[in-house]
Amino acid sequence: MMGTIRTVGLISDTHGLLRQEALRALEGSDMIIHAGDVGDPKILEELRRLAPVVAVRGNIDTGAWSTDLPETAVAEVGPELIYVLHDIGKLDIKAPAAGIAMVVSGHSHKPSCAERQGVIYVNPGSAGPRRFDLPVTVARVDVTRKPWRVEFISLGKA
Repeated sequence: MMGTIRTVGLISDTHGLLRQEALRALEGSDMIIHAGDVGDPKILEELRRLAPVVAVRGNIDTGAWSTDLPETAVAEVGPELIYVLHDIGKLDIKAPAAGIAMVVSGHSHKPSCAERQGVIYVNPGSAGPRRFDLPVTVARVDVTRKPWRVEFISLGKA
């Protein structure tokens, strides 16, 4: 059984590229959530070397390897629940009513964090190949205090 979770690493939209900067930024996480568009199963293997991983399938995850990835997942952080899906536009639950503390999604490649009705909605942004002028980021969540603190980490200019 897993010990106390203090830090949750959030990553999404790697599209087959796991940057060394992303691995460094996620070091020390007690759990890592990948919100889809993984692109290569080796990425999840690498992340599992750092911490247990909860991952969902994104729209580009179509190979045979991805059939084991669920469309949605629920991660338990102590008594709190984190709901994970790739595209927030497909959220089909009422998170506050379901007792969800945080919803993590990807897809848009735009890092964001907003609180609505007591639920934190986070998109860690894209950690894979740069697209347009969007930043390349991951996020870390400090779950040791309330409200949970989300920190975005830029992975540089490349």
